[in-house]
Amino acid sequence: MYVIVEIQGQQFKAEKDRFLYVHYLGENVKDGDSVEFDRVLLADVDGNVKVGAPTVEGAKVVCEVAESLVKGDKVLIFKKKRRKGYRRLNGHRQYFTKVVIKDIIA
Repeated sequence: MYVIVEIQGQQFKAEKDRFLYVHYLGENVKDGDSVEFDRVLLADVDGNVKVGAPTVEGAKVVCEVAESLVKGDKVLIFKKKRRKGYRRLNGHRQYFTKVVIKDIIA
């Protein structure tokens, strides 16, 4: 059993007892909190596929926050203009929230 759920504008394939790294959910979410997402776009229950228009009625995903703040890998941005002496190096690390899928109600 799996579902395709939309969380903060991104689509994820969610299965029970799996981890997801979603965009940072904010400071009001703590470790161990329960979070529900109800924008389920597709649900597969034992081979029976339900496609929402735009969402599946009554379906939701219940998650538990494992880590509220996780930093992603560093991405380096390098800008250069040849023969001008212009070079800039900039780095960025995205914040994520690690959630565990506890239950899927389809």
